[in-house]
Amino acid sequence: MNKQESGGWYFGWNIVGAAAVLTLLTVGLRMGIGPFFLPMADGLGFSRSLLSGIVAVGMLCYGLAMPLAGYLVSVRGTRFVLLTGTAIVVASALWTVFARGPIEFLLSFGVALSVGLAFTSPVALTPIISRWFTRQRGMALFFLSTGSMAGIALMTPTLTFAIAAVGWQETLLAFAVLFVLLTVPMALFVMRDAAPEHTDLLPHQIPDGKASARATSPTSKAPAPNVRDALRTLPFWQVALGLFACGYSMNLLGTHGMPMLMDHGFDATTSSLGIGLIGLVAIFSTLVLGRMSDQVERRNILAAIYLVRGLGFFALVMVGAHWELYAAATIGGIVWAGSIALSSAILADVYGIRLVGVLYGLTYLGHQVGGMISSWLGGWAFDTFHTHWVAFGSAGVLLLLAAAISLRLPGRGLARAPATASR
Repeated sequence: MNKQESGGWYFGWNIVGAAAVLTLLTVGLRMGIGPFFLPMADGLGFSRSLLSGIVAVGMLCYGLAMPLAGYLVSVRGTRFVLLTGTAIVVASALWTVFARGPIEFLLSFGVALSVGLAFTSPVALTPIISRWFTRQRGMALFFLSTGSMAGIALMTPTLTFAIAAVGWQETLLAFAVLFVLLTVPMALFVMRDAAPEHTDLLPHQIPDGKASARATSPTSKAPAPNVRDALRTLPFWQVALGLFACGYSMNLLGTHGMPMLMDHGFDATTSSLGIGLIGLVAIFSTLVLGRMSDQVERRNILAAIYLVRGLGFFALVMVGAHWELYAAATIGGIVWAGSIALSSAILADVYGIRLVGVLYGLTYLGHQVGGMISSWLGGWAFDTFHTHWVAFGSAGVLLLLAAAISLRLPGRGLARAPATASR
């Protein structure tokens, strides 16, 4: 009997808490490129287009490393992947500080740091949380989004102030030290891949022995699909297309949000607080959305998130006064989080927890391909057309399309998607 059944504290929530902190650091730096962008460009003598290209390659490498991280979690365990990622983050941060030319900076900041952050990202943490939770899986996974939003809310202004005070190199080194001090103890003492047999189910929700035997019988008529079969089904690509739009928009804001607002007349502090406000509001909205995700159709919540977020991108690029910026950030923050958590929960519902790590990594690759394109487009379009409407307007359109696609996802109450669903 686990603690959940006897009314005590369920250890799975310790894992969720640690995962939220790790996500805060990882996503906070990955999405906190904005404060670094102009200081790096000025200090290294790079144009916006050149640095945008390096950031874009980094986004792609971050996505390409995701399936590998998911695979390594399944064969080597969560602890191994987190510790490996931490070592890469520290080494690449040191390399970045001493890098000078475009090629060296591309390899250190663009490639190596992105791989390290991918190994400590939500894709490495989603499988262990999915394994520890059944009844409250949606809520538990939403805490990863809470950590992501806390990263945007806290790290964006913190990095801005730190860079202004001591410089971007010193700020990056301080981050690496903090990363080690927090990640290593949590990986060693909190992360446990072996979950209780009945996870967080209440006593009356645990199936009897006969039901369990029937569910796992080799003669079952609905075996879980493997990865290759899952890639041939429509729900996988619906989730992937939605995450493409999500990555396109989130990384565009993370990389070019502050430069865009500063080009529109806001100072650096106001711009960072405006971006940070999105994450601050999202911290609290994820708690509500997480509870809702275990009670109503997840696809409907996902569609609403994409819809309002898309409209918010049009609003953000049009703001001209401080109150308009803060109003747009507040409304956008309500729906800024949750798309990744809902997508991973839907994948677990449709394909089972055994595949969720690899499938989440593969769909997140689409997320980072979108981020790569928008990170490059934001700099190139501004240098070419002297406007941010090309990048930010296209993000709004993609999010509206993602909302329509999400409504076509299978409902949670339906049977697991068969391997031949879309052949």
